[in-house]
Amino acid sequence: MPNGLKRATSALLIAFALYSLLGFLILPGIGLRIANQQLTQLANVPARLERIELNPFSLELSLWGLHIGETDKEQIAFDRLYANLQLDSLWGGALHLADIELEKARSEVLFAKDGTLNLTQLFKLPASPEQPAATEPSEPFPLRIERIELIENGLHFRDLRPSEPVEFVYDSLNLELKNLSTLPDDNAEMNLVAVGPYGGRIDWQGQISLTPISSSGQLKVTDGKLKGVWPYVRDALPLVLEDGVVSLSTDYHLSLAKGTEVLLSNTSVDLSNFAIKSPEDKPLLRLASLNVAETSLDLAKQQVIVGKIRSQKLETWAAREKDGQLDWQKLLASQPSKPTPAPASAPAPAPAPAPNEGGAGSTPTSPEDSASAAVATGEMPPAAPSAATEATPATATEPGKPWQVILRDVQLRDYQIHLADRAPGNEVKVELGPLNLDLKDFDSLGTSPFTLKLDSGLNQKGQLKADGQVQLSPITAKLQVATRDIDLRLAQAYITPLMRLELRSGLLGSDLAVDLKSVEPLAFSIGGRAEVNQLHTLDTLKERDFLKWQHLVVDGLDYRHGEGLAIQQVSLQQPYTRFIINEDLTTNVNDLIIAQPAEPNAKAEPAGEPMPIRIGGISIADGSANFADFSLTPNFATAIQQLNGKIGTLDNQSPKTASVDIKGKVDKYAPVTIKGKLTPFDPMNSLDIATSFKNVELTTLTPYSGKFAGYRIRKGRLNLDLHYQIEKGQLNAENKVLVEDLQLGEQVDSKDAVDLPIRLAVALLKDTNGNIEIALPVQGNLNSPEFSVMPIVWQTLRNLVLRAAQAPFKFIAGLVGGSEVDLSQVQFAAGSDELDGAAQKALDTLAAALKERPVLRLEVEGMSAQSSDGPLLAVERLEREYQNTWYKMLQRRGDAVPAEPEQLVVDEDDKAVLLEGIYRTRLKQQPPAEWAELPDEERGAKLKDAVLQSWGQSELLLRQLAQARAASIKDYLVERGGLADQRIYLLDVSSSEALADGKVATALHLGSE
Repeated sequence: MPNGLKRATSALLIAFALYSLLGFLILPGIGLRIANQQLTQLANVPARLERIELNPFSLELSLWGLHIGETDKEQIAFDRLYANLQLDSLWGGALHLADIELEKARSEVLFAKDGTLNLTQLFKLPASPEQPAATEPSEPFPLRIERIELIENGLHFRDLRPSEPVEFVYDSLNLELKNLSTLPDDNAEMNLVAVGPYGGRIDWQGQISLTPISSSGQLKVTDGKLKGVWPYVRDALPLVLEDGVVSLSTDYHLSLAKGTEVLLSNTSVDLSNFAIKSPEDKPLLRLASLNVAETSLDLAKQQVIVGKIRSQKLETWAAREKDGQLDWQKLLASQPSKPTPAPASAPAPAPAPAPNEGGAGSTPTSPEDSASAAVATGEMPPAAPSAATEATPATATEPGKPWQVILRDVQLRDYQIHLADRAPGNEVKVELGPLNLDLKDFDSLGTSPFTLKLDSGLNQKGQLKADGQVQLSPITAKLQVATRDIDLRLAQAYITPLMRLELRSGLLGSDLAVDLKSVEPLAFSIGGRAEVNQLHTLDTLKERDFLKWQHLVVDGLDYRHGEGLAIQQVSLQQPYTRFIINEDLTTNVNDLIIAQPAEPNAKAEPAGEPMPIRIGGISIADGSANFADFSLTPNFATAIQQLNGKIGTLDNQSPKTASVDIKGKVDKYAPVTIKGKLTPFDPMNSLDIATSFKNVELTTLTPYSGKFAGYRIRKGRLNLDLHYQIEKGQLNAENKVLVEDLQLGEQVDSKDAVDLPIRLAVALLKDTNGNIEIALPVQGNLNSPEFSVMPIVWQTLRNLVLRAAQAPFKFIAGLVGGSEVDLSQVQFAAGSDELDGAAQKALDTLAAALKERPVLRLEVEGMSAQSSDGPLLAVERLEREYQNTWYKMLQRRGDAVPAEPEQLVVDEDDKAVLLEGIYRTRLKQQPPAEWAELPDEERGAKLKDAVLQSWGQSELLLRQLAQARAASIKDYLVERGGLADQRIYLLDVSSSEALADGKVATALHLGSE
């Protein structure tokens, strides 16, 4: 070998040895010494690095065993930090690292009570240099890292600033990041998994770009415990968390290229076992589950779209206190403001606190910052950005533009709401539930209507339903509202301060259409039907009934705000009232009213135009009343019973008269009738009323005879026919009085008695039969103060206010002695249109009654019930199908057949053969393939059940049965009852519910010709 080559080779070997010695031994040793010196000088706590390894050939660097903090209480530590520098960094124009690995890093993030952070106390930090004037942003340092991996790292977070410490740990945090670069438009692949020792997990996958800053991917938080971060909430709101677990998953896209662009999609949030209470340990809210799915958020559009919300079993409590405020309102308002943190200052060198003590002297950090840290570590899921937080970047949101929240489909199920009103003297409790609520297409901007459906129980028996559409801008609504069995005793606490009245019972029901057209000005209408059943009120002064009824029904209700009230019909069943005139001529109604203190400086409201009111008619059935007049001596008292009748149209805007037709009995046996016409809101304008009293025991009227005639009545009966006509204040009355067997008693001292020889007059007036018959016309101007007709008119005035309407069928049944028979319906056996014995008997009674009232016509409304009739109709229809199909097959084969298919008897074996064809024909489909594997008997049963179920729901079969039932009734009444067929009308049929015994009732209606 030439000497020159030898020298060159030797030089290379020596250089290689020196380079190796320098890289493997010298530089790591020097670097370790310098690093530990710097740590000793700058650190306020023990700090050391155990070892540095460098491979000068592969440019791999490993740092081993970093410890910052006391032994076994390190605040920052790792086992190994590895980096692999690539040679192409020299000519590639960017610092190129193949790998960076951080293994088993451990960090303590500790906030002290005063807000200082332990990490700011670890080092003696130099003073910050003065900030230069703002310049154009420079290009980022060119850097390219092929892979970054965090292996089994750990994080311990604790915050002592809240009223209760916040603390959580992640002991397994793994991150893999590939192809991270500061070069333009380079994307890095990232995968992060963080798991805590007590549950809670974060999974984060996606792409990250540093130039410009952008990221997209998927984030998932599983089983996050709300208790970990709840102290932050409790310091702002005085709510005590009992339990709650939240999970979140979302796809996201973040870009800072042009402002702040955030887009979340496929977002799902699950909250379960959530429960909060008040500081006084009162339950406030419990929620079994809440799922928000198919959700997206677009920061640029300021829009949140929630596809689905599903929630189960929420229970909450709320109350109005005596001062009128809600307990929730007072609870939230009672939270004291937090003390302002100390101002920020540069920390002085001091020994670092122990991990459980925090430090002092650093810039305080707000609970919101700590909450953000909690989000980053996975203990609390990141919330959707609010309008306030997203509006900070100049290009994030439009100033003044509201956020739009769209809820596509919301279903709340089995909610329970406990309400209490403590403002009245006695607490009023309202229980709503189980409450179910559906919302569809809700838009917070409110420019389009959304669908609302509410179904809730109310206390023990009540029901409340609402279904319709609502719009927020402008506020409009169209709702169908139904209530059932709402207990009116809820109103007792509000009645007590106003009246001495006890509401013993009362149930409200309604079917209303509510149409809200605008709020400013207020414009709405309510239409439909309402009823109050079993109303019973008690006079608490005398402990006796005051007003009650069995049923009050208001049909055809039409209220238009500012326009008027219209009602088609008011029906009263078994109404009762007690009216008493006291000695001082006041009434029992006056006694019940509690005088209210006058408000100081109250101004009387000017009288406006009366609200237009129109009532199409009032009917009264089986009414009664008690009347007493204690201003008389002796006291007068009588009972009026069995009041039935009708009052025609009442309209305060029309001069037309209303018809009156009322019947009843005085003291149980004496019939009374009131019939005619009057203008109810102005009776002096027009009145034409005929009143008839028959067989009234005159002893009942002794107090009045004593007052006006000066004698008691010992015996006698009164028949009175009064006909009063008033036209524009002019009275023209014809009164016919028939008194049977009148006998006067002793004389009564009365200052109002007429100065006449009454006993002589009675003796002169009696005829040979002992009767007195008088025709007494009365004429005069009622507007004249000198004109008075009280001695004659008191009887008619007393009865004109009694209105009754008799149930039509009960009335006509009573004509022929069948008052106990319900003639309003005819019951049929399920699936049958034949009249049984009971039905025939009822129709016989009905026919006899209709003969007594030839002007009446009968309307028959055929009925069928799917639940009761359907199965039997299906069996009969299937049997006919067997016969028809078998009949056609016999004809095609040329066999002898009877005249009609109904005469055939099909064997069970033949039915099994025919059944599959009937299935295909009826259901228009092939039997399911899996049925082919079943045994013949089981397969046949399934085919038969499917066919029967199809025919059992046939509207045509049910309609035909209802028509046949109506026809059976008409045929019986015409052929057996002897009624003319023109008097019987068949209405269109309808469906109903079966009776308890399975029978189906066909309804009958009465009309007039």
